Amino acid sequence: MNNTGIAQSIPVVTIDASLYSAIASMAMDANQTEIRRGNYRQPEFFIDRVDLDVSLEEQETMVRSRLAVHRNQLATGRAERIVLDGRSLDLRSVRLNGRLLAAAEFEVDSESLAIPVSVDAFSLEIETVINPGQNTSLEGLYRSGELICSQCEPEGFRKITYYPDRPDVMARFTTRITADRERYPVLLSNGNLEEKGELDGNRHWVLWSDPFPKPSYLFALVAGDLAHIEGSFTRMSGREVTIRVYIEPRNADKCAHALESIRRAMRWDEQTFGREYDLDIFMVVAVDDFNAGAMENKGLNIFNSKYVLARPETATDDDFENITSVIGHEYFHNWSGDRVTCRDWFQLSLKEGFTVFRDQLFTATMTSPAVKRIRDVNVLRTHQFREDAGPLAHPVRPDSYVKIDNFYTLTVYNKGAEVVRMLHTILGADVFRRGCDLYFERHDGQAVTVEDFVKAMEDVSARDLVQFRHWYAQAGTPLVEIDIRYLADEKRLVVRAEQSCPPTPGQDHKEPYHVPLAVGLLDRRGKSLPLRLQGEQGPAAEETRLLELKQPVEEFVFEDIAKEPVLSALRGFSAPVKLKLARSDEELAFLMANDPDLFNRWDAAQRLATRLIGGIIDGQADTDFDLFIEAHRRNLEDCDRDRRLLALTLELPSETYLADQQEVIDPAAIHAARRKILRELALQLDNEFNSLYLANREKGPYSADRESIGKRRLANTCLGYLAETGKPRAISICLDQFHSADNMTDVLAALVCLANHEGPERETLLAEFYERWRTDPLVVDKWFVIQATSRLPGTFERVLGLVSHPAFDIKNPNKVRALIGAFCSSNPVRFHDPAGRGYAFLVDNVLTIDAFNPLIAARLLVPLSGWKKYEPGRAALMKAGLERIAAKSGISENVREMIGRSLEALAGGDA
Repeated sequence: MNNTGIAQSIPVVTIDASLYSAIASMAMDANQTEIRRGNYRQPEFFIDRVDLDVSLEEQETMVRSRLAVHRNQLATGRAERIVLDGRSLDLRSVRLNGRLLAAAEFEVDSESLAIPVSVDAFSLEIETVINPGQNTSLEGLYRSGELICSQCEPEGFRKITYYPDRPDVMARFTTRITADRERYPVLLSNGNLEEKGELDGNRHWVLWSDPFPKPSYLFALVAGDLAHIEGSFTRMSGREVTIRVYIEPRNADKCAHALESIRRAMRWDEQTFGREYDLDIFMVVAVDDFNAGAMENKGLNIFNSKYVLARPETATDDDFENITSVIGHEYFHNWSGDRVTCRDWFQLSLKEGFTVFRDQLFTATMTSPAVKRIRDVNVLRTHQFREDAGPLAHPVRPDSYVKIDNFYTLTVYNKGAEVVRMLHTILGADVFRRGCDLYFERHDGQAVTVEDFVKAMEDVSARDLVQFRHWYAQAGTPLVEIDIRYLADEKRLVVRAEQSCPPTPGQDHKEPYHVPLAVGLLDRRGKSLPLRLQGEQGPAAEETRLLELKQPVEEFVFEDIAKEPVLSALRGFSAPVKLKLARSDEELAFLMANDPDLFNRWDAAQRLATRLIGGIIDGQADTDFDLFIEAHRRNLEDCDRDRRLLALTLELPSETYLADQQEVIDPAAIHAARRKILRELALQLDNEFNSLYLANREKGPYSADRESIGKRRLANTCLGYLAETGKPRAISICLDQFHSADNMTDVLAALVCLANHEGPERETLLAEFYERWRTDPLVVDKWFVIQATSRLPGTFERVLGLVSHPAFDIKNPNKVRALIGAFCSSNPVRFHDPAGRGYAFLVDNVLTIDAFNPLIAARLLVPLSGWKKYEPGRAALMKAGLERIAAKSGISENVREMIGRSLEALAGGDA
């Protein structure tokens, strides 16, 4: 479906009484349906076993469920009826202990089925009919192309059958699927395949059995005409597991990397965490229509095809790495999420934050540890810190929600991973591993809480981690201010650290955090100094020391420091904090060249660039580029180290990150200042960039080894700088690379450069690229992204036109993210058009998408949520866009909650 009628601008409006009333009503509605962690109650009934019989048809699928139920004796009170969740279901019959119930013997509405019961154990048999073909939310059972597939996390199973759809109800599932043999020759579900057979009428059936209890959100079903590639893995116990990656036949040549990534993940998890896979088969299925990246359903992982399909001609080096990471993430969930799951959705980071940490370690091992750490921190500082600083801020473990879909956030995932990483840092790798072992052994087959995880760490370490729990309970990004004093006469260095955390919605006061600060000292030649804290005995030895900041203000004193050193603070980004530490430009340049902590080398370059760009924005006439350029020149001369790291160090901070460093955000000023530094570097180091490009340009066939990836990354970074000069030589190099490259990494790098260039080559190459790859949806997505993120003035008009392009499908989340999402989230200078056209475009599309996929619609709204930080003209237009949605009747709970939180200050009178 194409979107039409996009408004060209939105006016600045005065907020009248009726709109205040609408916003207040929205907040009240949200409060009425708000779910609070403090109100958690145990389930009144548990399900021992679920036998599903699914007779599959695209428009009319019959689902028969048989539930073996028993009363929870620990529940508060004695329930007189069992209430099952259900949505968009056509109920056909209910049987209690085999007896068919009359309509008067139960209650059913749009959200639930309630059945009176008096006994403690009983069976329920329920027949419902669903329509996968018309399910546009991509939750429950739905159609993706010619496939039928499922997505049940967090609350999609209730769209398949009536059930207590909550994570603390765990049951053993068997699933019998019957379907047309020609249209759906492959029928998959959780567990092991037990039986299969043929039926009359060209139909067939399979029976899958999962021996491990699981909550309903881990249920999965896939049916369709699928090919697969198969491999195996011998587990540490000696048993062999079959591995299959299922894809549509046209993609059979694009999944070898995914299969190998599964093997690597299995081996790594055994070696690092001692976790062995527990079924006879592990399956991954790639589907084109998916709201998220992938889903860890027990034994049957369903993936967005973006994170499975890759070959060098169609996927970039980053795509290959992302596939490795996401494959690892979902596989690692087999223990951190499946075998041990979360008691309620407030504990979401218990599985997601922990598993992100696990996949970060895994991907670092498979690629470059320093580069992986920098990229993870860059995501955190660029996007999660912004989330923490705005109206959408919430703790890693939220206290309340209206729609849990809205809390699948960077705070829960990425900050949650940093919290787990801090435990790893504080306790040490060996103790942390023992804590994980205890956690898995103690809670196998259970639905648990964050406290259970931290308690396992306390029990193995004998450490008191009560204060550490504040990381789970408090929102916001702590600020750590460090001052140093060198006492020459005493040969001591005093490090004074002060922590604070700003107020966030619902949390005006914050208790002190337990902050691990990894620090080192360098002499003026760049040599690391051995460290000993005051009062310690024996010779100093460590070159990195972990300081544990627990009080609002603490001092740490290092002894036997012969000369004033340079402090290297927050090494490896040992805590998710903002660091304030007075540094001269010369000191930052020194750390760029000398700090043995590779994260801090990169960070010093980022801080120096941020300072220079900030000076330009502030109109400082004395901005001196020489030191910055010379520091980079020295780095370029040291090109024998990790080329990927060198390429990262050359990248300037993003406009999104730079915006968060400003008191008032002016996207145009930020873009102009950053481009000025970019061009200055490009012009001053033109010869160096050209030499490095030529030296690292891969001449032979494509290879995915670390050295080749590093060379491509560095060469393409240099190509980007060469293109910034606008010289004919640079354009010629881009054209040559575009036409001669044998891999998507190099083709795309050249096309990005040319898409930001006004020359006549631009349109020709964009058309040529599309014509070549028009039948590959994932490559077409890249084509959309390149155009949506171009900095050229006509980008908005181009995006507006692309919404009507035949390759764009507003009902496909990948297409929406590639065009609308990329433009609104990754092109600040064009999205924040002074006339408000970008805001109107986003609002119109959110309202359209909300009608069929509220989850995607709500996520698109994030760029408008921080409206209060922008300069007055843009802030008024952004606010007007939010108000336009607020005044619209019939919007979803997902969007209503996001708008309510973004406009919460208005309801309180802050207009």
